[in-house]
Formats: sequence, structure tokens, C-alpha cells
Amino acid sequence: MSKWFFAVDRGGTFTDVIGVDSLGKIHTSKVLSESTSYDDSIIAGIRQILQLSSEEKIPLEKIERVRIGTTIATNALLEHKGSKTALLITSGFKDILEIGNQARQYHHHLYLTIHYHQVEMH
Repeated sequence: MSKWFFAVDRGGTFTDVIGVDSLGKIHTSKVLSESTSYDDSIIAGIRQILQLSSEEKIPLEKIERVRIGTTIATNALLEHKGSKTALLITSGFKDILEIGNQARQYHHHLYLTIHYHQVEMH
């Protein structure tokens, strides 16, 4: 028997939860990201999909994985509303933001156009 898989998007206003049950059926939930009715919107969304009350424990043995993403940080960057932060990198690693995790489409492109940073670099 297969287990549940949950994918979550925690936004500034709403948290969207998609659950895939053991038969492959998709279930969805949309809850407020901040509420006095619950402490954690992700847990509340999962509980809603599993039709559990706030007192019932989530049956972890029935859950294979939970993936969580957030648009809060992305929106803060795009809207320039985040706090000023600094990233300190030791000498020789200043290109780490450009290299990332090596998930680039063209590793050996001879005429690659380099895009410059959207943030101030020192």
C-alpha cells in the first residue's frame, strides 16, 4: 500500500496543500497562512485533507513525504520589501551565486551570455 504525498505552498495570505492518496487521487486544501484557529497552517491544511480534528494526531506512518515551498521570500525579493542582509563568502568562492547547484541547461556553451546580479555585490 502506498502512502500519502503532500506538496505545500506557504504564501503570505494563504497556504495551499495538495495531497495525493494511496490510490493516486488528488486532494486540495487552502487555509489562511495566519490564523488564531491553529498554530501552523501547513499542519492545518494536512489535517483538513486527512479529515482530522485538531485534537487527532497525524498518522505519520501513512505519510511518505511532504514537500514545502514558500513564496514569502520570493515576493519579498521581488517587491524589495525584505530586510537588508549580507552574504559573506571566502576568497575564491565569489561566483558561487552564479554557479548555484550546477543545474544549468548549457554547461559547455561557448558563447554564453552572462547575466549580472540583481543585488548589489561588494
